[in-house]
Amino acid sequence: MTVGTLAFYSDFDDFQTWKQALQAQLPALRVVHAGEAERPEEIDYAMVWKPPQGIFEKMTQLRLIINLGAGVDSLVGRDDLPPNIPITRITDPQMARMMAGYVLFAVLRHARDIPHFEQAQRAGRWTYRHPRSPEDITVAVLGLGQLGAQAAHEIQRQGFRTLGWSRSLAQIDGVACSAGLETLDAVIGQADIVVLMLPLTPQTRQLFDRARLEKLRPGTAFINVARGALVDQAAMTELLQSGRIGAATLDVFEREPLPADDALWRMPNVLITPHLASVAIPSSSARQIAANILRVAAGEAPDNIIEPARGY
Repeated sequence: MTVGTLAFYSDFDDFQTWKQALQAQLPALRVVHAGEAERPEEIDYAMVWKPPQGIFEKMTQLRLIINLGAGVDSLVGRDDLPPNIPITRITDPQMARMMAGYVLFAVLRHARDIPHFEQAQRAGRWTYRHPRSPEDITVAVLGLGQLGAQAAHEIQRQGFRTLGWSRSLAQIDGVACSAGLETLDAVIGQADIVVLMLPLTPQTRQLFDRARLEKLRPGTAFINVARGALVDQAAMTELLQSGRIGAATLDVFEREPLPADDALWRMPNVLITPHLASVAIPSSSARQIAANILRVAAGEAPDNIIEPARGY
């Protein structure tokens, strides 16, 4: 079977690493960097992360677009997507495991009051706080796709009272799940720790505006591993400064990189990481990508197709 040519574009991932991983699965696949493709009209597949405008214009033979990650908001909001070309996202179990590990770390850090002890250490103070029992702490996971569901599962395994919320009702053992916008405020109003894992869509953009942030219980810990645009960052910053939101672990922001003069950098109750909670791992993700390429090459529909109109 003729496999064809794949064009790669990402400013955040190493081209040679991905090329080697893909060709280890499909030796006959030709892999080129999109910025160096001499004959874009011969490209069959595009694997991209935040590609520049117009990148697909000359790819007249394109049959598949592969989003290099789980979140597809940087693709579906574009006006230059070729019509009727399927877009797939990566659903690598290794990504879900990586995300669940980050979320569990963040939840445990807040549940055990580690930010308090970090501040005490910097001040040279021996300060005791008695640990709380996990079943006395309520954690709400908002967004129960592949990544969110595994994170919620890991949290409930630690003994926390775990709530889940999503657009459509999910079922996860040990997690009390709710669905629909009308139930969201009731869910977050019960939580000591809120974990934001929703996709960014027109319906979820700025979902956590000031009014909704103020519905969090005083002192709630807020964890965002989804997208910065889900939250009114200025309002969140003010509520963190006042202590209305007790603490935050933030992996995503309205602007990335987060500007050096942003107040969040200097807040002792905020932990900042540079959008790395979960990333696509070439050695494992390449298997899924290769399987989809073979399906398309055989005239079949790929797995994990997203719906641009829905946003995920």
